[in-house]
Amino acid sequence: MSHDLYREFRQAADRPEDKIDLGRAALTIALSDYPNLDIVSYLARIDALAADVINRCGDEIDVYRRLAALNYVLFKQHEFRGNDKDYYDPKNSFLNEVLERKTGIPITLSVLYIEVAQRIGLALEGVNFPGHFLVKHESADGEIVIDPFHGGAIKTAEDLAATLRGLYGAKAALKPEFLEPASKKQILKRMLGNLKAIYLRGGDFGKALSVCDRLIILDPTAAEEFRDRGAVYLQLECFTQAREDFENYITLAPNARDVAAVREQLVALTKRATLIH
Repeated sequence: MSHDLYREFRQAADRPEDKIDLGRAALTIALSDYPNLDIVSYLARIDALAADVINRCGDEIDVYRRLAALNYVLFKQHEFRGNDKDYYDPKNSFLNEVLERKTGIPITLSVLYIEVAQRIGLALEGVNFPGHFLVKHESADGEIVIDPFHGGAIKTAEDLAATLRGLYGAKAALKPEFLEPASKKQILKRMLGNLKAIYLRGGDFGKALSVCDRLIILDPTAAEEFRDRGAVYLQLECFTQAREDFENYITLAPNARDVAAVREQLVALTKRATLIH
């Protein structure tokens, strides 16, 4: 796959945190499936949603009223909603498809929510909550945790604890680190991670490879991404590339639990190379 395909992703994502335009970077994730994607027109749609919110709340400064206006515009007026019927459809992970179909998963709806909020001067951050991405607003008065997948509902600590128990069983406890803000790169990594899991589950190794490439662009020190890409190369019978990636993994994570297994793969690949040559 040509690396030209990643040029726009690289330009949007491979930069300092404060220079990343999250909406643009999220849209470039879709370029592998939609090579002719008009990113500017989709950014203009986000601008238009923000204009609708401003029309509704004017110069209102109360955070709760601005959130109410944001929720009204996105979830009532434009009818965005969480896609719980077909959660693992890859389209849910592409921001352009979320804007077209008005449905998505927690992380893509959160990206949209953050981007519209930013355009009305409301600073929100993503929250890498286990199993369910959220957003929050932090101020001197405390933090407000919001769930864009469920219509922008404001979540109390009790709600969050109940969500955790629902996902992970009765013993799961709410910990402060679960509400730590996610950086833009972490958000992009989670979006790509979702796509990688979907493609691997469906055995679509070509698309999985393209996602692995971008995860490595995002973080060239992420050992597990080299291991996973090596495994994908193996499935695609690209043995030289698989060997390189497994070697990188061992260099980056010499004490990882599965290093012995990866070394075995390397021995098998080296033997194979000798046989072929």
